[in-house]
Amino acid sequence: MNDNFSQSHRPTEFRLKQEEKILEVDFDNGKSFSLPAELLRVESPSAEVQGHSPDQKTVIAGRKHVGILGVEPVGNYAVCIKFDDLHDTGIYSWDTLYHFGKNQDAMWQGYLDALEEKGLSRDP
Repeated sequence: MNDNFSQSHRPTEFRLKQEEKILEVDFDNGKSFSLPAELLRVESPSAEVQGHSPDQKTVIAGRKHVGILGVEPVGNYAVCIKFDDLHDTGIYSWDTLYHFGKNQDAMWQGYLDALEEKGLSRDP
């Protein structure tokens, strides 16, 4: 992914669908993605989830029903998503959101596999 100052993809619109627990993002290249709150939460780019290296990544369980309280801009390059489990430290750059949208099926399967491997559940 690119650094904060050389984003490849720029969003043109965000739509938070709180009841459906989805963040919809439209990008300037015409692509649109519906990103589930659970995926955004468990793959948060925060140090709490990702650690400081790939082998430090934490598998977050019990977030099947997590919702999004709000989305706040961070400069002209990212948003901070505030979740109803009070997690709010992840900064989602435009390219991170695009990556999530483009790769969400593989990311989702990786998450399910990691839960199974650790004997954890999506349920609270």
